[in-house]
Amino acid sequence: MNDPVFPGSAALDVETRKALASQVEAWETNEVARFVARAPERQPEFRTLGGFPLKRTYTALDVADTPLEDIGLPGQYPYTRGPYPTMYRGRLWTMRQIAGFGTAEDTNQRFKYLIEQGQTGLSTDFDMPTLMGYDSDHPMSEGEVGREGVAIDTLSDMEHLFDGIDLEKISVSMTINPSAWILLAMYVALAQKRGYDLNKLSGTIQADILKEYQAQKEWAFPIAPSVRIVRDCITFCARNMKRYNPINISGYHISEAGSSPLDEVAFPMCNLITYVEEVTKTGMNVDEFAPRLAFFFVCQSDFFEEIAKFRAVRRVYAKIMRERFGAKNPESMRLRFHCQTAAASLTKPQYHINVVRTGLQALAAVLGGTQSLHTNGMDEAFAIPTEEAMKIALRTQQIIADESGVPGVVDPLGGSYFVENLTTQYERGIFKVIDEVEQRGGTIKMIEEGWFQRRIADFAYDTALKKASGGKPVIGVNKYVDAEEKFDIELHPHDPTTAERQIARLNRVRRERDSAKMATLLDKLVAVAQNERENIMPVTIELVAAGASMGDIVEKLKGLWGTYRERPVF
Repeated sequence: MNDPVFPGSAALDVETRKALASQVEAWETNEVARFVARAPERQPEFRTLGGFPLKRTYTALDVADTPLEDIGLPGQYPYTRGPYPTMYRGRLWTMRQIAGFGTAEDTNQRFKYLIEQGQTGLSTDFDMPTLMGYDSDHPMSEGEVGREGVAIDTLSDMEHLFDGIDLEKISVSMTINPSAWILLAMYVALAQKRGYDLNKLSGTIQADILKEYQAQKEWAFPIAPSVRIVRDCITFCARNMKRYNPINISGYHISEAGSSPLDEVAFPMCNLITYVEEVTKTGMNVDEFAPRLAFFFVCQSDFFEEIAKFRAVRRVYAKIMRERFGAKNPESMRLRFHCQTAAASLTKPQYHINVVRTGLQALAAVLGGTQSLHTNGMDEAFAIPTEEAMKIALRTQQIIADESGVPGVVDPLGGSYFVENLTTQYERGIFKVIDEVEQRGGTIKMIEEGWFQRRIADFAYDTALKKASGGKPVIGVNKYVDAEEKFDIELHPHDPTTAERQIARLNRVRRERDSAKMATLLDKLVAVAQNERENIMPVTIELVAAGASMGDIVEKLKGLWGTYRERPVF
């Protein structure tokens, strides 16, 4: 017996389907042909941003091969229509505006401002030295301290970053990768110092190191030890922090590097498989850790494509976790994701219209079923957003939540012939990428050979050519250009005393800590790192609690593991 299919497609009897096909053909031959002869369409063919061809219209025939069980109902496998049965009727998505600049005190003030404006979750951006594992006084840090995010060197910085904020009552996301486990250790040490219950902490570290080698290019160590650290974060949190997400497997940075929307969600699925395989090698059952895996995607400007993309990747994830890894707990199969509107889509010319771009992208993210959302500030093409820009971005989410009526229906576009067809196309495309990667030797091998990097570069180059030719319109840049525009904009200022203040605190911590204890713990760190079976998190927590800096830990491990040199891609 055939599987049930989407009502109105293959569920129709043969004669009805033939009649519908004849009706569509007659419409194309008569009404459409006569109308196009008088008023030609604007271009010979239409495609999504990701290159999927678009038909003129869609009917029940276009969902003929989509099984009903693949669409399902919200909160039911394969979760195409949403991970939870009531979605935003029960609880709105977390409004998580990212913030980070200057010293910990500077960013703490921005956190408190955003909380006062109604933000419901914190998201932290770190400066480049922190991301790379350098202390603020390292020669490589000069000119970068607190510039593009907050500077964090020691536990003392973490204490000031979250001063006056109850971490048991608000979730905290930290956008950091090669040094993510150290930030997590600082967060745990801070919670222990305050007497918190670790199982009451919620939030996430990004920690997705594989996408760094594919796209973002921020790493400290070679691939193998880096993946081991991710494994240790996942196993530690599964056993000690039941509500915490130990990884945010990210497509956002893959997209920002120039990838197609398809690869933005397909590459993270390849990375997911690698991480799950590494954790299960330790003997941990998939249902013990998979419920806290989380994802991070971008929402670009192609409205319906983005919605279909999110619906498809939920379906793919559910199938991977159940069919490949044998997950039995429904929580292990529910893909939950944070979404950010597309920073790369923001323009300096006519920057006020970035508000419109962000609003449409945010609406698509909500219709696609995000669990958490950051909306970009209109001035982010220039600098870190001002408070006013962040307030407008937050108000954009609040208007969708409270004025649009959209959250009142779960997956309101479910059943759309077009959206369901595109969702199925996306699912097939994702699995095609996964299959090719596995046939070629797996994710790590393909990173080392530059396969992922080359796909990203090729799509980015093609997109740049389309923008240059006008084939991809960008309002204000290559269409409706205002040649007389003058930029009169108040930018977020950079405090020139930031590095001085940050380094002063770092030096104070160094003077006050127990040097002998520090040396003993750093030797212990090396011993743990040499033993593949040990978890690196406990000794790292000991280190940061004793006053170790980010650079102390990273430089010690570089002496053991070395670093990574990428194969050039041409």
